Amino acid sequence: MTIRNKQKGFALVLSLVLLLAMSLMGGGLVVIASTDHQGNNSSDEYQQTFYVAETALMQAEKSLIDKMMGPIGTGGERDQSKREIPRNAEASDPGPTLTPCYRSFRNLSRDANFRIVEQVQDQSFFDLIEPIFDISDFKNHAIIDTDDAIEKEKDRLKKFKYEFFSVNSGTSMYKGSGVSLKKTSGTTQRQGTAYRIYGCGMLGNVNKPQILIPLETLVVLSH
Repeated sequence: MTIRNKQKGFALVLSLVLLLAMSLMGGGLVVIASTDHQGNNSSDEYQQTFYVAETALMQAEKSLIDKMMGPIGTGGERDQSKREIPRNAEASDPGPTLTPCYRSFRNLSRDANFRIVEQVQDQSFFDLIEPIFDISDFKNHAIIDTDDAIEKEKDRLKKFKYEFFSVNSGTSMYKGSGVSLKKTSGTTQRQGTAYRIYGCGMLGNVNKPQILIPLETLVVLSH
C-alpha cells in the first residue's frame, strides 16, 4: 500500500514537471515568434525608409534640373526664360537649418557662413505617391487588393518624410559622347557644374525621427 502511494506521488510530480517544461517551451516559442515578427517589421521599415531617402535624392536632382533648364509649365514645355545656374545662397542669406537630417552628415560644415543652393524640409512621401492609389485598376496590379488593406497601407506610408539639400561644388569636367557621321568622332571633355546632393528618408517626427537614413550623391549638369 505504501509503495502504491509512493508511485502515485511520483507520477504526480513527474506530470507537474512535464507540464512546467511544456509551458516553458510554449512560452519560449511565443517569445521567439513575437521577436521574429518585430524583426521583420523593423526590417521592412528600414527598407522603406531607404527607398524614401532615394526618392529625396531624385527630387533634389529634379529641382536642380528644373532650375537649370527652366520650370515645366502647364503645357508640358519648359519656360527657358527662367533658366539659371543654381548657385549657393549669398553670405547675407540665412544658412541651412541644422535639422537632424543635416546633422547626420558628418562631412558637412557647421560654420555659420556655409551656404547651400536650397534646403527642402518635412516633405510627405505619401503626398508624392498618392496619385498611384487613384489609378482605376490599381487593385488589379497591387499585392494588396482590399479596401481595408489599402487604407492601412496609406496610413503606414503617411508616416514617412523626406528632406534634401544641395551644394554647388563649382565647375567640373565630364566626358560627353554622341553619334556623328565623322569617322574621327569620339568622346570629348565638356564643362559643367558639379552638385553634391544630400537626402534623408525619415520615419516619424522629422525633429526626432524613429529611423533616419541619409544618402548623398554627386551629379554634374551641363551648361
